This record gives sequence, structure tokens and C-alpha cells, in this order.
Amino acid sequence: MPWNNQSGGGRRGGPWGQGPAGGPHGQPDLEELLKRSQDRLKQVMPGGSGLPGSLVFLIAVVLAAIVAFYAFTFKVGADELGVVMRFGKPDRQEPPGLHFRLPYPFEEVRLPKVTRQNIIEVGMRSGTGSAYSGGVRDVPEESLMLTGDENIVDVDFVVFWRIKNAQEYLFNIQNPEITVKEVSESAMREIVGQSNIQPILTEARQKTEQGVQRLIQATLDFYKAGIRIDQVQLQKVDPPAQVIDAFRDVQAARADKERLQNEAAAYANRVVPEARGEAERILQAARAYREQTVAEATGQAARFLKVYEEYKKAPDVTRKRMYLETMERVLGGTEKFILDSKGGQGVVPYLPLDQLPKSKEGAK
Repeated sequence: MPWNNQSGGGRRGGPWGQGPAGGPHGQPDLEELLKRSQDRLKQVMPGGSGLPGSLVFLIAVVLAAIVAFYAFTFKVGADELGVVMRFGKPDRQEPPGLHFRLPYPFEEVRLPKVTRQNIIEVGMRSGTGSAYSGGVRDVPEESLMLTGDENIVDVDFVVFWRIKNAQEYLFNIQNPEITVKEVSESAMREIVGQSNIQPILTEARQKTEQGVQRLIQATLDFYKAGIRIDQVQLQKVDPPAQVIDAFRDVQAARADKERLQNEAAAYANRVVPEARGEAERILQAARAYREQTVAEATGQAARFLKVYEEYKKAPDVTRKRMYLETMERVLGGTEKFILDSKGGQGVVPYLPLDQLPKSKEGAK
């Protein structure tokens, strides 16, 4: 609307048919301007009363902007991935932050938490859903399993998993947590069913965990579930509570058996070498005795031949010498007495030769 000069006074008129009231320094009076504006807007409103039309319009614009903001934008959290579906079909993936989209039903957004590690408990239920909190409740229908040697074992374990493919996770399986739980229980039963109870309870725990993890991952990959298994942890592996005391007795007996076998093996390792050494010593002594006896016999035979050669040369002398040598060997260690039955007067008929050395020692 053009300005006019209806009020006169040399001032230009305002948009409401008259010039604004003068204020200081010739500026228009703000209160008068607001009042006249409100009166003018009331005339526009139906009935001439209620909120000003411009305020309603402003509120409508603000509400429309807010609705448009939430209709055309969406926010992806730090641990999420935005999967945008256009007419129900996956169209694109958006990283964390604020993004634009078409309003529903043209586009729809799913926000799976791709970095969060999820926990599935099998055979047990903890108080707060964490495997490390107190108040753990056993679930026998999940934990009791049959081993390969036809024993029953109570197994509680935890599976740690996270999303590795958001689209497969959202659209290929209906209930991811239930799927992971059932696949994990099935894999554990298969691994336990192929093993004996004793290794599972003792040294094969880590091997069992790794085997179950590989089997779960292979099954989920076959389903194209978009899930990665981070770890499988055995929480409890025990016989059933009804027979645990008897099983512990069996374990104690088996431990005693192992201990006694080890002690017997240690005793055998000590005694057998000693026996072998003693046998070798006896054999060496027998060989030495044989060699000594043979050598002595050989020497005796050679000596006899030498003597026989001399005997042929001088039989009387040789016999006499042999007699004297024999008497020397026989009488050398015995007590000797000399009796002279033909001795004359003044000759001692009895001479104890063995007393002579003693008499000489006493005289000294």
C-alpha cells in the first residue's frame, strides 16, 4: 500500500492512512505503532477477536518447520549405523551424524547398534543380564548335555557377539538374539556330544570354546545373519548336581590311581637301572674270574710242562726239590715241633720252634 498524506502537516502518511506519531528526533512512536497494528490484525481475524493473524501464521510456520525438520532429517548415534529404506528396499547406509531423508512412507530409517557388544547366556540367567553379576540362576533344560561317552554334563556358557553387516542383520533373520541363542546351544551340544566328559572338565575347555565359536560362526554365515561371534566363554562345566558327590569320589579315585602309577613308574625308573647295573657288575666280575682262572690254569699248565722237562733230565733231583717245595707250602703256616728220637745225651729232644721268635722278642 503506498504512503499518502491524508493528515496534512507536511508529513507523509503511513500504511494505515496516516503518518506515524512523532517521537523524539522525528521517529515514530513504537507503542502507537504496535497498537494500531494489533487493531488492524483484529479486523482480519474472524469476529475481530482472538490471536493476531500474524502470530498464528508465525506459529504455524514454526510448527511446519519443526515437523519438516523431523520429517526430513534423522540422527545416527555414535554406536549406530543408519540404514535408509526407500519403499521398503534398502537404499543406502549413513554414518553417525545428522542426515536428510524423504518423509514416511517414501523412506524409512533403521538404526542398528553396530559397535555394541551383545551377550547371550545359555544354561544360566544372571540377575541383571550380565554374565559377571551375582544371582545366577541355572536353566537345566538348556545346560544339561550328553557327552560322547554317554555321561551327562551341566554346561553354562556365554556368547559375545556384534553386528558385522547391518543389512543382513536387519532383513535376513527375524529374531537375531533368539537365533544366536539357539544356534549357540545347538553348537555346544554337538561339540560336547563328540567329546568325552573328562577332557571337557579339565584340559579341553579352551579347545571346546574355540570349536563352539567356529561352529556358531559357520552356521550364522550360512544363514547370512550379518553377525560376528567375538568369543565363547564356558562359565561352569560340572556333572549334574544329583551325582556330583559320586563323581567327585570317582575323580579322587582316578587321581589316586594316577598318583600311584606315577610313584610306581618313578620306583621302576630307579630300581631297574640299579638292577641292570648290578647285573652288569656281576657279569663283569664273572668275566674277570673266568679270565683269571683261565690265565692261572694256563700258567699252571706251562709250569707243569717246564717242570716235566726238567724232571726228564734229572728225576731224583727234581723229585727232591718238588718234595721240599711242597712241604714248605704245607708246613709254612702251621706250628712245628722237632723231635729227635736218636739224639744223644746233652741234646734237647724237643725243640718248640714257634716259641723261639717270642723268646727273642721278650729278651729284647
